[in-house]
Amino acid sequence: MCAAHIFSMLGFASFAALLPIFFSEWSLSNTQAGWINGIYFGAYMIAVPVLVSLTDRIDPRRVYMAGAVVTAFAALAFALFTGGFWGGFLVRALAGVGLAGTYMTGLKALTDHIHDGIRPRAIAFYTATFSIGSALSYLLTGEIEAVLGWRWAVGLAGLGPLVSLAIVAWLAPPSQPHHLTKSTTALLDFRPVLRNRRAFAYILAYSAHNWELFALRSWLVAFLVFAQGQQSVGAFGGGWSPTALAALITVLGLPSSVLSNELAPRIGRRRLVISIMCASAAIAAFLGFLAPVPFILLFAVVVIYGITVTGDSASITAGVVANAAPGQRGATMAAHSFIGFAGAFAGPLAFGVVLDLAGGAESLLAWGLAFASSGVAVALGPLALVTLGRRLPDT
Repeated sequence: MCAAHIFSMLGFASFAALLPIFFSEWSLSNTQAGWINGIYFGAYMIAVPVLVSLTDRIDPRRVYMAGAVVTAFAALAFALFTGGFWGGFLVRALAGVGLAGTYMTGLKALTDHIHDGIRPRAIAFYTATFSIGSALSYLLTGEIEAVLGWRWAVGLAGLGPLVSLAIVAWLAPPSQPHHLTKSTTALLDFRPVLRNRRAFAYILAYSAHNWELFALRSWLVAFLVFAQGQQSVGAFGGGWSPTALAALITVLGLPSSVLSNELAPRIGRRRLVISIMCASAAIAAFLGFLAPVPFILLFAVVVIYGITVTGDSASITAGVVANAAPGQRGATMAAHSFIGFAGAFAGPLAFGVVLDLAGGAESLLAWGLAFASSGVAVALGPLALVTLGRRLPDT
């Protein structure tokens, strides 16, 4: 399932990695770019409650394979037909539906076959592969575009979901009937999930986490291009392209998710998540203002930020799954994704709006305030965990 998820993600950064090109070719404003970045997660947010809730009733593999087909089709449509804001908006929305059919449904398929003793570790590894897939998407998109142009870069990414479909169809075991008959609620009835304070506290934290995470991943390449323009010639990146740097930053953040999840049982999951999110908010408050500093310092800070941004991911998701009521795991994961990816939709859009309102993508102040706005958003996660979880055990 981890391998399948990596392949399914190859088109994840198709727009974000090539954003400087689309600014020029499509004459986009920062707000329009924010909409295209955000609608990917907005469509995911709308589709995921239905698709993941279905996995309490039918084999998750069937939902996963349908999602992989949609993802591949969206990549092909992007490559062949898209030429401006509305085309980009629609195909990225379709790609978001495909992500809804693969990401959490893949996790459900995995957890159906993993016993409780190793489930948190399995979840950590699976969610960590999101970073691997994202990093490969940045890298391959940038490298293919440099040789063949952006349409080939976007279109070839559609081969990845077809590989993931083949992996799941041939290698993943079907869910047994006892995994599919335990649902205790009606389809799309999330009221029991919202009453579960243990799970709901982590779900709200996940929304704050996703706001920051996907704002960063949507705007990282554009920020690196801006920072490159603030440096002296030859002083930026040692010859690395912004997309390659974004891939490196993304993948370097991966171990933090797995390792922090290993630490969670020792120091308390909620305490760990609160600490990481507070550290991330503090870095975001000044990161955008560092574009003119020497590259090695900027790169070090962005890497540390990438680590804090991803460090709480597996622990939050494991906290949600661990606190899901019996028979409601699929519904809980659906609510987790729906509410969580509301933040993923809002984060990239709000980032672009702040850029426009504060002076545009050529303004150091605008970048500083845009990153700071993400810091304010992620700081709401610890607030939710403290408010809703103050009388609950640290699990």
